[in-house]
Amino acid sequence: MTQFLHINSISEVHNFFGLEPPAHPLITVFRQWPDIEYDFGQVKMSSNFYLITMKGKIEGNSFKYGRNTYDFQEGTLVFMAPHQVMSFEDPIEELDDSGWTILFHPDLLRKTSLAEEIKQYNFFDYNVHEALHVSDKEKEFLKRLIEKIELEIHNNFDKHSQDLIIHNLESILKYSTRYFDRQFYTRTNFHKDIVSQFEEFLNHYFSSEALSRNGIPTVSFCGQSLNMSGAYLSDLLRVETGKSALDHIHFHVIEKAKNILLGTDLSVSQIAYDLGFTYPQHFSKLFKAKVGYSPTSYRRVS
Repeated sequence: MTQFLHINSISEVHNFFGLEPPAHPLITVFRQWPDIEYDFGQVKMSSNFYLITMKGKIEGNSFKYGRNTYDFQEGTLVFMAPHQVMSFEDPIEELDDSGWTILFHPDLLRKTSLAEEIKQYNFFDYNVHEALHVSDKEKEFLKRLIEKIELEIHNNFDKHSQDLIIHNLESILKYSTRYFDRQFYTRTNFHKDIVSQFEEFLNHYFSSEALSRNGIPTVSFCGQSLNMSGAYLSDLLRVETGKSALDHIHFHVIEKAKNILLGTDLSVSQIAYDLGFTYPQHFSKLFKAKVGYSPTSYRRVS
């Protein structure tokens, strides 16, 4: 029977692994996961904190996230946000300390700009099979940033400690964004195929009964239909087309609306409902923002 384990704090992590209390209540760094006699095979885990983990040399490769099983390769960087669920099908044994894991609670970010900015790092919402693969040089650079955070965690705290921890944590996130962009560009041929599949999916969706039955597709739904997270799909599209997944969806909504406006006598409200809008004013607002005219004015001037 599957057991669900939710960890609320950094202290609980240390207690679980039989470690000494953490040097900082809101952030900790592991070089190697502690050796513990615990059967993770039937356990699903979640927590209240962010996790970033860089895998070093390991044995065992069955880390599961959502419905996907991911091959945990050396040099793989995985990001998880609070309350996301993970599990381990097989035990993973780290053979050295070349990898690392950093855990930090959202409270660490309170009263800093990163508290809001971290929401812009979409890779926390990527599926594990969309993880970041870094070069040896990139891996070494990130390791140095981790060492700086460790130094601040274990030093005597002063008025600069918090700022320096946040600064280095933010640097990890910014450089990870750069490395993800590089990964997108190096896979451009594969991603162009996905762009084509996405456009084909939207063309079919907006010409079928799915639109009237289910309404406008969400970014998350589109991603799932293409076997990826919505966040990854949107970032991929920005690199390849300069527009997000939502921009592409809105384009199809507006094109469909234009055809109905000029090809029928349906009221604007009825068109809005047929397109899946709960409130006609939301449709009118989107249409004017994208076209420059209200639906009624567009019908009159076209």
